[in-house]
Amino acid sequence: MKINFVVRALLLILVLILSIFFYSKFTEEKPRVKIDDQPEDNVYSSNIIKNVNYVSEDTQGNKYTIDAIEGEIDLNNSNLIYLTDVTALIELKDSDIVRVNSDYGKYNINNFDTIFTKNVIINYLDNRITGEYLDFSFARNSMIVSQEVVYTNIENILKADVIEVDVKTKDIKIFMHVSDNKVNVKNKD
Repeated sequence: MKINFVVRALLLILVLILSIFFYSKFTEEKPRVKIDDQPEDNVYSSNIIKNVNYVSEDTQGNKYTIDAIEGEIDLNNSNLIYLTDVTALIELKDSDIVRVNSDYGKYNINNFDTIFTKNVIINYLDNRITGEYLDFSFARNSMIVSQEVVYTNIENILKADVIEVDVKTKDIKIFMHVSDNKVNVKNKD
């Protein structure tokens, strides 16, 4: 009789604990995101933003604009936003505009660092660089393009593993991951 009572009490406690757990798990309030263009009372419980646009300028007068069809805020780090169908314009002071397109991006709203992935296309004057990954950083003054990199201009087609561009000086480093492999350069003629 005493054992039967203990078993029932343990089962009742287990059921209560599970009930509390499931109740708190499924009734937990979802994070809320306010869209800047919306009125104060228009707050959404989704972390998806349509038609994303960020514009920033550094102390040297360089301007950076990034647009995306859709953005999703990282719930673990609200400084990061994951972008879809991305277009960026990098307007360097005393220089021409660099245009970047990619399928996806990860943008840090604090330091403006952006990682572009999948079908990355960079256009600057008559130069075009394509690849699968671009790490752009104002803080480092660099653009690092990797994975299936192809650089084309009016005269040449160049294939390499990595192209690193210093945004300030416009110096370019082109290299392969394996030192035995050579950068492939072909004349368009």
